[in-house]
Amino acid sequence: MTELTTFGSLVLREPTMDDLKRHFEIFGDAEAAVHASSGPVADKDDSRRKLQTIKDHWWRYGFGHWAVSTVDDPEFVIGFGGLAYRQINVEERFNLRFRLAREAWGKGYAHELGLASFHMAFQQLEAEAVHAIVRPENAKVIEALEQLHMSLSETVKDLPDLPPSLVYAITAAEARAAGY
Repeated sequence: MTELTTFGSLVLREPTMDDLKRHFEIFGDAEAAVHASSGPVADKDDSRRKLQTIKDHWWRYGFGHWAVSTVDDPEFVIGFGGLAYRQINVEERFNLRFRLAREAWGKGYAHELGLASFHMAFQQLEAEAVHAIVRPENAKVIEALEQLHMSLSETVKDLPDLPPSLVYAITAAEARAAGY
């Protein structure tokens, strides 16, 4: 059994391959992926590969994206996200990423997941900064990042034939000043 962590109204745990069906439901949802640079997963095999990548990160570093549920229904996964290392403009950085099921949108879960990620980054991993990559047309996620006191720091050319994605960041000092 994977260790569970609660943070606010969220239950956070390392994903398992038992999460494959729910991972595919969330990552295969074209509407939930409309602004995601990776788009929706093509099929269950694609979802399995992405879930294995999350598991490999956990194995290698001891942390990674969580399977996210709520304290009210800890067995039902509402999304996946958290911190993982990612190359951004040729530098490996702590990257905040999340994908929530549509039924979890608008309930403050992205904000809580961001706060949990900051707690891990700044208090446990002693990170200097946390970054997040977002497509410029994704106004809802940009708003969520700004509510977390993250600010636009640079751009990254991560998709061919499209404008660069935006990179938002918060430093450890900025997080402390925000009370995180």
